[in-house]
Order: sequence, then C-alpha cells, then structure tokens
Amino acid sequence: MNYRTVLDKIYINSKDFPKMGVVSTSIPELAKVHPDKFGIHLTTINGEEIGVGNSNEKFSIQSVSKALTVALAFSKCGEEIWNRVGVEPSGNPFNSLVQLEFEKGIPRNPFINAGALVIADILVTVLQNPKEDLLHFIRTISGFETIDFNLKVAQSEKETGFRNAALANFLKSFGNIQNEVDVVLDFYFHQCSIEMTCKELAHAFFIFANEGKTKKGNQILTTSQVKRLNALMQTCGFYDESGEFTYRVGLPGKSGIGGGIAALLPKQFAIACWSPRLNEKGNSELGMFALEQLTTETGMSIF
Repeated sequence: MNYRTVLDKIYINSKDFPKMGVVSTSIPELAKVHPDKFGIHLTTINGEEIGVGNSNEKFSIQSVSKALTVALAFSKCGEEIWNRVGVEPSGNPFNSLVQLEFEKGIPRNPFINAGALVIADILVTVLQNPKEDLLHFIRTISGFETIDFNLKVAQSEKETGFRNAALANFLKSFGNIQNEVDVVLDFYFHQCSIEMTCKELAHAFFIFANEGKTKKGNQILTTSQVKRLNALMQTCGFYDESGEFTYRVGLPGKSGIGGGIAALLPKQFAIACWSPRLNEKGNSELGMFALEQLTTETGMSIF
C-alpha cells in the first residue's frame, strides 16, 4: 500500500474542504489556535513514517488523553477498573450529569468526562507521582521525551472547569471518587493539557495497533487488554458520534476538542490528524473527513 500517495491526495483534497465548524471556546486557551491548521501522520507496523501538513506542530490533545490514561490504569490494575466504570456507549453529551445520576455514580464508559475522572482517581491512588508518572508512561510508549503539559491550558481548564468540578463532586457523593476532588481535578486538567504533535500521537497509539508493544518491542499491555481497549474506542471513542465515525471511517480511535483524532488499524498502522474546527458533537470536521478518505482510498478498515 502506498500510504504516501494516499495522504498526499487527502491533503490536496483538504484544501477544497469547506471551512465548517469552529474552534472550541469552552477553554479560552484553545480558542487562540489558528482554525485552519491541518496535519496528519501515519506510522505503520513495518516502520513507514508519513506526515503531511502541520504534522510536527504541537497541539493540546485534550480527550484523546483518555485512551492513554485508561491504558495506564488497565496496565496497573487489570480488570478491577471495570467495577467503577462501564464499557457501554453513552448516547449522551460527553459532560452529561443526567446519566450519571440515573446510573448511580457509575459512568457509562471511560471516555466521557465522568468516566475519565474515575480513571484519574484510580491513577492518583496507584501512582507515586501521578502527573510525572503519566508523562513518563506517554513518553515511554511514544518514544518522545519532549512530550509535556501545557501549563497555560491546564490553568485555563481549571478556571473554567465548573462542570467537571460538578461531575467530580457528584461522583464523590456516590463514593466513586476516593481521593480529594481538587487533587483528582488537577490531575485531569493536566492530562487534558498534554501537548503532542501528530507524529508523537500516532506513535503513542502504536501500542494499540501492535498488540500492546511499543516500536522498541516493550510489552505495555497484553493482547487481551488491547483488544478490549480497541473495542471501547470503536464504540465509545467519539462521544455520541461514535456510531457515525464507525459508519464513515471504521477504525477504533479517540477524539478531543483540541481538534485531534488518533486512530488505528490493528496489525497495520496508527494515525493521528489535527484540525481545530469542530462539529457540534465536539469532533474535528476535517479530521473526520480525512480519516474517511483514508479508509475509502485504501479499502482498509476493521470491517
């Protein structure tokens, strides 16, 4: 498969793609990003590296980080994490309080905000130095030591994170947050603020494409754990647009309101793209289009 030709074609087509969607304003620091940035990087199991556009420019990965934190929690705690968070699609907005009350404090999955807060609480409990250990994990799986938090974004999230604070306190009232709420929120805001390039993000998701192994061959997750996490990304990775993404693209993946999307085809490749303009569901308009073009042009998806 000539991925270079495919990505070049997608990049050319992106120039004619209508400028739909808007940059997220829910976190003021994110609103400063130029709306027309666009990059893709694809890394294959066989060692190919193909990047186009702004693929080496760092951006805030936001909720894409949830796939990485749940992978870390799963690697540390095993199946017991599912006693506190479910594995079903939510069908509701990612920051919904209503569903959480109805289901008595057990979030539907780890990719909605409530579920990610429970995962954050688990990591705060089991890691010696939670924020530093999370960075170490992501640097290890990606192979890039330069990955770090954007402290301005983390502060911006803290100053505007009232709904997340409400979710965390609500979870605490049900006994599903065990640490101090402020400590859990601080960890969560920092995880969302992590900055990565498309290349770094594709490399971080390589473990999901390579049966739990990094590019250096280190076994981070078991093949069983990877299978389950990929299934979760397929069914829940795009909030209440996960069905649409599965229909159009057909790859497991995770999106974030920073405009990033990371996806993969098991035993073939991992890919990350970035375009800050979001649709009404909080997913990148151009990113969705680009990945749909990828699987259409290559004929490669999990289906």
